[in-house]
Amino acid sequence: MSSPDQSPPNVADISSPSAPVPSDSPLPPVFSFARLFEPQYLLVVLSALGVIWVGAHGSLRRPPSAAPPKVKKGEKKREEEKFIEGLVASDAIRFPLLLAAVLMGLYYLIQWLQDPSILNKILRGYMSIMSITGLGALAGDALDVLTSLVFPTMWADGKGQVYHIDSHRRCQYVVDKETAEETVINSKDTPLPGRLSDLTLSPALKRFLWELRHLLTRDWTARLAVYGKTLAKVDFHVNDLLRFAIAGLVAAAYHWTGWDALSNLLSMAMCYFSFLMFSPTSFTIGTMVLASLFIYDVVMVFYTPYMITVAKNIDAPIKLVFTSAKGASMLGLGDIVVPGMLMALALRFDLFQYYQRQIRLEPVELATETASGTSTTTTQNRRVKAPYVDTRGQWGNRFWTTPLGRLSPVRDAAEAISATAFPKPYFYASVVGYAAGMLVTLTVMLVFNHGQPALLYLVPGVTGSLWLTGLVRGEVKDMWNYTEDGSLDTEDVIVVVEVDAEGNIVKESKEKEKGTEKESGKSEDGRVQETAGKDKETERGEEQDAITAGHHELFLFSITAPRAVASMP
Repeated sequence: MSSPDQSPPNVADISSPSAPVPSDSPLPPVFSFARLFEPQYLLVVLSALGVIWVGAHGSLRRPPSAAPPKVKKGEKKREEEKFIEGLVASDAIRFPLLLAAVLMGLYYLIQWLQDPSILNKILRGYMSIMSITGLGALAGDALDVLTSLVFPTMWADGKGQVYHIDSHRRCQYVVDKETAEETVINSKDTPLPGRLSDLTLSPALKRFLWELRHLLTRDWTARLAVYGKTLAKVDFHVNDLLRFAIAGLVAAAYHWTGWDALSNLLSMAMCYFSFLMFSPTSFTIGTMVLASLFIYDVVMVFYTPYMITVAKNIDAPIKLVFTSAKGASMLGLGDIVVPGMLMALALRFDLFQYYQRQIRLEPVELATETASGTSTTTTQNRRVKAPYVDTRGQWGNRFWTTPLGRLSPVRDAAEAISATAFPKPYFYASVVGYAAGMLVTLTVMLVFNHGQPALLYLVPGVTGSLWLTGLVRGEVKDMWNYTEDGSLDTEDVIVVVEVDAEGNIVKESKEKEKGTEKESGKSEDGRVQETAGKDKETERGEEQDAITAGHHELFLFSITAPRAVASMP
């Protein structure tokens, strides 16, 4: 982080989490804590916390303690998102060595070139192209949130009554708490929530709104075929097309203008994308990686000239810079991404614990055969996981089901609570630790009037707050055992547990589950569902029909829009 009493720095360090900038300005005669609340400092702290908060929630995945989400009528089963890479213990050594090699290479390249302008042009062009993916992810998720705000699937009135919006029947209905029966509200025949649902609209406008909602919230399909054979078939949303258009325009505008505001936006997008793609795997590995980068940061800042030289000469969107009449403040992206990955893991751990508390025990009969051919049946208990609620589209539901003056939705908005408003003790503790680390960084920087390696204060703040929270809650063992390497996901096995008279688990074992939904093709309520195999058979049948109908699809590229199944009365 840079000092405010000097001209804005040219660049931040491209390989280090911090971006110190030396200063020859005299030490201020009197330090005042009021300086911490100057605009450039508040913008840096709030921007860093905002990016981490948004990125952590964007990184939410189905935890091992939850069952796969139920597929609603008219929707296709979505493939679960996976992290591209999970860190391993060896990364605690590999990362500092790799970053040191890159930093030293840039340092000697700058010394050889003498004029870093050519290098800056190359790096700006490269980072502009690389940031398109991250900016596309951020823009797409932002558009999804905006769509859910305009067309939510539920909303609550002042009395706490939840109204559900059904796009297939084109109506709004309420559910009786005792009988679970649905009652259609005839006076509300638009897809608009809240008081907007009481507006008197023409039939044509109502039809348009229902069609628009359907087109924005349902999957479109793009298909590429050669000689009647489908080579590629992709499902996407309208927002998926808009996201890349927005990302390309912003990246091009930054490349030609170099505005700080656009640079900050691209930097935030890359941070956001990092949270979506990478996982620390476990608290232990994440803490080890942060500790190693903590040492690397201190050594490179205080004991070598590499970091300061590179930070002064590289100009690329790899930092947040905010200026004001009193000076400038800068924060390297590593100061956001490195601790932010562990904070995102803390949020996913909160979600894991939330669904773990919803696991219920269900009686199950197990039949065993002896060597003599006789069979015996025993009754045990198995753990049944609650289905996972995807966060996509739930932020609008949370907004429309949260009364004024409250922070959480009404009790009957179960989906919005499960996806967005679940308890988050570990995540909030890490946020407090990060904010405390930033305040200490700013204080030391202002006292000594010199840029500081932020990880020197952020790493103890974040890791200390997390492990201290686990110690106070008596869950250090749970933190130690939690991992995202897939070993905790028991989706395909039955975990049989034995309980004592007080309901405490005394023994548990695992049995292979027979007759799963994938094998039987039936859901829990007994209704037959389409499987991937049936979809493939259907596609092959369509391709064969096209050939035998007297024509050949030598080349075909098509985009199919979702078709409304209902019509206005």
